[in-house]
Amino acid sequence: MTKPIEVDIFGQRYTIKGATDEVYVSRVAAYVDEQMQQLAKGMKTATPTKVAVLAAINITHQLFQAEQRREQGEADVERRASCLMESIEEHLQPARNR
Repeated sequence: MTKPIEVDIFGQRYTIKGATDEVYVSRVAAYVDEQMQQLAKGMKTATPTKVAVLAAINITHQLFQAEQRREQGEADVERRASCLMESIEEHLQPARNR
Protein backbone atom coordinates (compact mmCIF):
# COMPACT_ATOMS: atom_id res chain seq x y z
CA MET A 1 0.00 0.00 0.00
CA THR A 2 1.37 3.39 -0.92
CA LYS A 3 1.15 6.08 1.69
CA PRO A 4 2.06 9.72 1.09
CA ILE A 5 4.83 10.90 3.40
CA GLU A 6 5.53 14.59 3.93
CA VAL A 7 9.19 15.63 4.26
CA ASP A 8 11.08 18.92 4.37
CA ILE A 9 14.27 19.27 2.35
CA PHE A 10 16.14 22.56 2.18
CA GLY A 11 13.09 24.58 3.14
CA GLN A 12 10.77 22.90 0.66
CA ARG A 13 7.94 20.50 1.50
CA TYR A 14 7.72 17.31 -0.56
CA THR A 15 5.20 14.50 -0.62
CA ILE A 16 6.77 11.16 -1.28
CA LYS A 17 4.53 8.25 -2.21
CA GLY A 18 5.62 4.66 -2.02
CA ALA A 19 5.45 1.39 -0.17
CA THR A 20 8.45 2.31 1.95
CA ASP A 21 8.58 2.67 5.71
CA GLU A 22 7.84 6.24 6.86
CA VAL A 23 10.76 6.25 9.30
CA TYR A 24 13.14 5.25 6.50
CA VAL A 25 11.84 7.92 4.10
CA SER A 26 12.13 10.56 6.83
CA ARG A 27 15.68 9.44 7.59
CA VAL A 28 16.68 9.63 3.91
CA ALA A 29 15.10 13.07 3.54
CA ALA A 30 16.84 14.31 6.69
CA TYR A 31 20.17 13.10 5.32
CA VAL A 32 19.65 14.92 2.02
CA ASP A 33 18.56 18.04 3.88
CA GLU A 34 21.63 17.89 6.13
CA GLN A 35 23.94 17.51 3.13
CA MET A 36 22.33 20.47 1.38
CA GLN A 37 22.38 22.66 4.52
CA GLN A 38 26.09 21.97 5.08
CA LEU A 39 26.95 22.74 1.47
CA ALA A 40 24.95 25.97 1.50
CA LYS A 41 26.85 27.21 4.58
CA GLY A 42 30.11 27.16 2.63
CA MET A 43 28.76 28.95 -0.42
CA LYS A 44 28.42 32.69 -0.93
CA THR A 45 25.67 32.41 -3.52
CA ALA A 46 23.73 29.18 -3.26
CA THR A 47 20.70 28.61 -5.43
CA PRO A 48 18.61 25.59 -4.39
CA THR A 49 19.32 23.92 -7.73
CA LYS A 50 23.08 24.37 -7.40
CA VAL A 51 23.04 23.09 -3.83
CA ALA A 52 20.89 20.09 -4.85
CA VAL A 53 23.24 19.14 -7.68
CA LEU A 54 26.31 19.46 -5.47
CA ALA A 55 24.60 17.43 -2.73
CA ALA A 56 23.72 14.75 -5.29
CA ILE A 57 27.36 14.63 -6.40
CA ASN A 58 28.59 14.37 -2.79
CA ILE A 59 26.07 11.67 -1.89
CA THR A 60 26.93 9.71 -5.03
CA HIS A 61 30.63 10.01 -4.18
CA GLN A 62 29.87 8.61 -0.71
CA LEU A 63 27.91 5.76 -2.30
CA PHE A 64 30.75 4.91 -4.69
CA GLN A 65 33.29 4.96 -1.84
CA ALA A 66 31.10 2.64 0.24
CA GLU A 67 30.71 0.30 -2.74
CA GLN A 68 34.48 0.27 -3.27
CA ARG A 69 35.07 -0.54 0.44
CA ARG A 70 32.50 -3.35 0.22
CA GLU A 71 34.17 -4.80 -2.86
CA GLN A 72 37.59 -4.57 -1.22
CA GLY A 73 36.18 -6.30 1.86
CA GLU A 74 34.71 -9.09 -0.25
CA ALA A 75 38.03 -9.55 -2.07
CA ASP A 76 39.83 -9.68 1.28
CA VAL A 77 37.42 -12.32 2.60
CA GLU A 78 37.86 -14.39 -0.57
CA ARG A 79 41.66 -14.11 -0.31
CA ARG A 80 41.61 -15.16 3.35
CA ALA A 81 39.26 -18.06 2.65
CA SER A 82 41.54 -19.25 -0.14
CA CYS A 83 44.59 -19.08 2.14
CA LEU A 84 42.72 -21.03 4.84
CA MET A 85 41.68 -23.69 2.35
CA GLU A 86 45.28 -24.05 1.13
CA SER A 87 46.50 -24.30 4.71
CA ILE A 88 43.91 -26.95 5.55
CA GLU A 89 44.77 -28.94 2.44
CA GLU A 90 48.50 -28.76 3.28
CA HIS A 91 47.84 -30.06 6.79
CA LEU A 92 45.57 -32.85 5.54
CA GLN A 93 47.89 -33.99 2.76
CA PRO A 94 50.56 -35.61 4.97
CA ALA A 95 47.82 -37.49 6.83
CA ARG A 96 46.50 -38.89 3.53
CA ASN A 97 49.93 -40.13 2.45
CA ARG A 98 50.38 -42.27 5.58
